[in-house]
Amino acid sequence: MSDAAAYAIVRADEVEDAYAGSDVPGEFRALKDALGCRQVAVSLIRVPPHSDFEQGTGHVHERLEEIYIVTRGTLTMRFGDTVEEVGAGAVARVAPTTPRSHRNEGDEPVELWAVSRRDEDDGGTKIDEFWEASPDAAQKREQPRRPAAPRR
Repeated sequence: MSDAAAYAIVRADEVEDAYAGSDVPGEFRALKDALGCRQVAVSLIRVPPHSDFEQGTGHVHERLEEIYIVTRGTLTMRFGDTVEEVGAGAVARVAPTTPRSHRNEGDEPVELWAVSRRDEDDGGTKIDEFWEASPDAAQKREQPRRPAAPRR
């Protein structure tokens, strides 16, 4: 095996943000293809302060166990009917078939890494209205303010 096939290094910020141009607050950068992963999936998720990343929805996987590694900030995470505060330095494991979601109700941005087995047939199923909107987490991305038109 050549050294080039033995490893890969990718700058996460250079990978496409799946939510760019949408009204979903934050970023979602799936790195598995950029890294050439055959067995593992890894994604970087950034959630701005006071933002609901999944906008009140959740998701569930049939077969995938997921690991969430919080490296910055604190997330409010829902696992089934249980809500937990998960801060930087913590790792959460979520079993397959457990509905899940998260949002940032705090003042600091959150950086979160999601890791699982690569499974192209289990991209997850969205759960609409998984939990009520939080008054501490906006449901939509803040739109940049347009400069005022010049006065005549």
